[in-house]
Amino acid sequence: MELVLGEARFTAHRTVEVTLDDGGSRTLRGDETVIDTGTRPLVPAIPGLADAGALTSDTLLRLDRLPESLVVIGGGPVGLEFADMFAAFGSRVSVTVPGPRLLPAEDEDIAEAVTAQLTASGVEVHTGRHVASVERDADGRAAVMLSDGTALMGDDVLVAVGRHPVTAGLNLAAAGVRTTETGFILVDEHLSTGVPHTWAAGDVAGSPQFTHVSLDDYRILKANLAGDFRSTRHRLIPHTTFLTPELARVGMTETEARAAGYDVRVAKLPVAAIPRARTTLETEGIWKAVVDRDTERILGVALLGAEAGETLTTVQTAMLADLPYTALRDMIITHPTMSEGLNLLFAALQD
Repeated sequence: MELVLGEARFTAHRTVEVTLDDGGSRTLRGDETVIDTGTRPLVPAIPGLADAGALTSDTLLRLDRLPESLVVIGGGPVGLEFADMFAAFGSRVSVTVPGPRLLPAEDEDIAEAVTAQLTASGVEVHTGRHVASVERDADGRAAVMLSDGTALMGDDVLVAVGRHPVTAGLNLAAAGVRTTETGFILVDEHLSTGVPHTWAAGDVAGSPQFTHVSLDDYRILKANLAGDFRSTRHRLIPHTTFLTPELARVGMTETEARAAGYDVRVAKLPVAAIPRARTTLETEGIWKAVVDRDTERILGVALLGAEAGETLTTVQTAMLADLPYTALRDMIITHPTMSEGLNLLFAALQD
């Protein structure tokens, strides 16, 4: 493999001109071309935000000091992970979102449980108001002004409202590659752009923005470049929001399942009911499962609690194997482990 460091732009199908980091340029042409340029944090056009030196999930990691106070704009997984982290470090943290609650992609009861957990950790949560402007005062502190006139003060401001694709400078039109209105590359289920021998993978291809999904995209491309026909269709993608404790989910939420027309049964279990949680004194959280009443198949679970990301894999495996929920309800699981809670969770299904 030859690694060429520089900025590339297409000049024709499967052909790029690279402005080299060390000067000069090169033209490269491949029998196959894969576009995998990823995404960057999105910084919205809020008055004063850029001038106030707002941080993103990239630049926050380069801080060489601990802010006494931090304002987080955005209530998704990334913003909440950093809010939880810096509260644990000792910063005073405020989170603001324009919608009615945090984590809008989760069921309301799960989002409420996460909000209670963050509030108990000292995070101040503001919902239902958008950010009108941001400015620095004479002492260098940032004032995040909300639409109702509330001012959230912080040494630093973190913007965590999503990411946008790195495609603007690629001159994709010269390659015949099409994008969505927001700049993500259009691909089919095989990660082909529709242009012969031209592919895209990872975040820039609109894949769910998780490292483990990019890994699977790689596996699919590796096979397809060798003449196989692997697909992204029907992928069961888990994800974990690394709070303390974690929120892990796979499959549908209850809201999604009902909207899709399923007749569902729902189970909830407080983590405090799991013996292992009591022995380790990690009793915060709630587990929730959604099951199709007709087929007894698991449609999805959300696990908020210690070791949730690890436990989730057991449920995901059962879903991939098309097992009924009773397989987990009745399975003999080592005592005491957090996975043993799956016996209790699926025994708690409501009619």
